[in-house]
Amino acid sequence: MGVTLLFFFIVGDTLGAGIYTLVGTMAADVGGMLWLPLVIALVLALLTAGTYAEMITKYPHAGGAARYVQRAFDKPYLTFVIGFLMLSSGITTSALLANAFAGDYLTALVDVPAAPVSIVFLLLLIAINLRGVRESLSANVVMTVIEVSGLVMVIVVAAIVFGSGEGDPSRILTPSPDQPILMGAFAASVVAFFSFLGFEAAANMAEEVKEPSKAYPRALFGAILTAGVVYLLIALGAAIVVDPTTMANSSGPLLEVITASGLPIPEWLFSLIALVAIANGALLFMVMASRATYGLAEAGLLPSVFGQVAPTRRTPWVAIVFVGLATIGMSFVGNIGQLADTTVLLLVLVFIATNVSAIVLKKDRVEHEHFSVPIVVPILAIIASIVLLTQQSLTIWLIGAGYLVVGSILFLIARFSQRRLGESTETTIPKA
Repeated sequence: MGVTLLFFFIVGDTLGAGIYTLVGTMAADVGGMLWLPLVIALVLALLTAGTYAEMITKYPHAGGAARYVQRAFDKPYLTFVIGFLMLSSGITTSALLANAFAGDYLTALVDVPAAPVSIVFLLLLIAINLRGVRESLSANVVMTVIEVSGLVMVIVVAAIVFGSGEGDPSRILTPSPDQPILMGAFAASVVAFFSFLGFEAAANMAEEVKEPSKAYPRALFGAILTAGVVYLLIALGAAIVVDPTTMANSSGPLLEVITASGLPIPEWLFSLIALVAIANGALLFMVMASRATYGLAEAGLLPSVFGQVAPTRRTPWVAIVFVGLATIGMSFVGNIGQLADTTVLLLVLVFIATNVSAIVLKKDRVEHEHFSVPIVVPILAIIASIVLLTQQSLTIWLIGAGYLVVGSILFLIARFSQRRLGESTETTIPKA
């Protein structure tokens, strides 16, 4: 693929279900100043993207952060931890989106208990995943178009309301009365950063791109900036149209924009679009997590049972079922905000490892031309990431530690089994 296709691939991964569900969580922290945490998150995303642009073009192979850590440190357990954090983030995000699916967007269509809906929703995604990646990605193309149309609808509706002289533009400069603005902004930036996640998945397309040294930086920075502009327009429009308190109390905050506008747009129509967006995000993250699980098993970093594939469909059925059941379990662990914070915690740790690896590998010379950033960029990205980590609560750290304990046990089982069978323990990161 060239720059254009890569750009749309990254935009599709980045513009996702997060903004449909998490605007309300941010409103609780910053009131109508929803744009502020998004700007903070955008800066962090651009810093980290700079590092990824260098690493992807310098080492244009699938595997992403785990491969960079392996090259920099050559420590199998550290490589495993980074890969496991990636797949754990997919499980957590899918659980978050399952809870969002069963929230206010669905209630606008039919009033049913949330817990059974989440379970049935995830079981259906497991079935699609078992069917095959082609079916999963074909469904993704259609659903991506639908979810983007919903975001455009919100922007247009807010513009119409603002243009007609209605709404309250002063709200975009009105912080939450419950806490100081800087404290609220940094707290909300954790959730805001969740909305930018997805660009890191582009590392797994490294071997499919023409002239990656030129294509990747253009597509990567262009996609993140595009997502940033869309998110900022939505944040400004939502604050103008809807009182932040109303958004903070809703699990379907963008539906509140449609409702408050007074325009003749059926609530059921926008709710349906939002549900498609949420389902699309959950499906993509479950596919990613199951393939990452399979990849770690193939590399000898997880028990070999996770590498089993179905005889007919050739899908990694054990990994898919494991990820699906873990996702169902995680959907009962925390609310939407807590699960979003957990995903950010897991991926920020991955980003720190990637930035540290970039610094270590600065002196590593390769024969081909590649994009390069000043060493200050990964340093600033590490500092910004650490600041983001300081905003996490003890509960979120405990959930992250729980993932690491489970993963470490599985890692030890895999290594013990290899030694018993006399297999090589050389670590190779396969394509995701």
